[in-house]
Amino acid sequence: MNTAVLQQIAQTYGTPAYVFDLPELESRVSAIRNILPASVGLCYSIKANPFLVSSMDKSIGLLEVCSPGELEICIHNSIDPSHILLSGVSKTAPDIERAIEYGVRLFTCESLLHVTLLEAAAARHRLTLPVLLRLTAGSQFGMDLSDLEHVIASRAQLPHLQIEGIHYFSGTQRKKLQDQRKELLYLSDICTHLREAFGFTVRKIEYGTGLYYPYFINEDRSDTLAPVRELAPDLAHLAEQVQLTIEMGRFFASSCGTFLTTVQDTKINKGQAYAILDGGIHHLNYYGGSMGMRIPEITRIPAKEPDAQGTEASWMLCGSLCTTADILVRSYNTKNLEIGDILAFHDCGAYSVTEAPALFLSRKMPAILLLSASGFTQVRPSLDSWKMNTLQEPVKK
Repeated sequence: MNTAVLQQIAQTYGTPAYVFDLPELESRVSAIRNILPASVGLCYSIKANPFLVSSMDKSIGLLEVCSPGELEICIHNSIDPSHILLSGVSKTAPDIERAIEYGVRLFTCESLLHVTLLEAAAARHRLTLPVLLRLTAGSQFGMDLSDLEHVIASRAQLPHLQIEGIHYFSGTQRKKLQDQRKELLYLSDICTHLREAFGFTVRKIEYGTGLYYPYFINEDRSDTLAPVRELAPDLAHLAEQVQLTIEMGRFFASSCGTFLTTVQDTKINKGQAYAILDGGIHHLNYYGGSMGMRIPEITRIPAKEPDAQGTEASWMLCGSLCTTADILVRSYNTKNLEIGDILAFHDCGAYSVTEAPALFLSRKMPAILLLSASGFTQVRPSLDSWKMNTLQEPVKK
């Protein structure tokens, strides 16, 4: 997105606002697909950014859904239920019932309870449901290997479940690819173990790569696709043994997002220059919680022609919340920052739109726009959050 487009969006729809560039997203997905062998499938975890669900459904065709609300998003957007993998650490009988009624036919089991619930639901509907058993990487997600082995050993008592294979994910933003390589070897060994110990063939593996995306200007951003390029041979090797699908959200979506915010006030307190923005940490949340100390890619769009002779200063960029935690950047060097200037924070296509504490202080939630080849469309106007933070009916005095 060029500066003129961003300025037009800000002037037309106001700030704060998120803009998601669909051609950029589609280009990145295409590049990732071209790097990987055809034997490796792709899956988009919609928790990264649910506003991209329709575009990613067209580009990828498999969406990981981790909550009842995310399922409703898919239903609202008429996503083909055969394109949905219903995952998530918390599943209830009504959640499963809703998904089956919509037509979802692929589920993860994160616990023995999930196995019981899915078997019962499938029996009620006289179905055989394909499932992936999620193997824990040492957190609350998934099940212990001993539980997974118990399910496989008892599979004859689960006539309505078709155990397809394994789901595995251990974390995000992992720089050291030797960790992923170890996991791929581990999964290969698990396949061998299950075949030899239980006569069970793992046909499918869904693997969350957790590949690193560089958000900040002091990082090497010359090739943000380098991690998938380097890991491709290892993925190809496992794909020779099983039907392998890699699940990603952040790595797909980060580059397509821009957050627009306007300078509302400037001041100097005890020698420190401060800019107060109409956006803040309740809108913008790069991974790691250290954004104040690190500088993301920012484009400044001046409200008026800047003074070329101005003196450069180090500005602390602060949001609109009444908390000292609301610091986006502690040291942003620029000349003559003015009230009315627009700052465009880049690479926020993943998580910021849903992960930041948007309800804090009951400020408006930003408008959301999608940029396509034919122009931009507002898909959500700015919303009043105070209505979600108050009683539905005032208390009578």
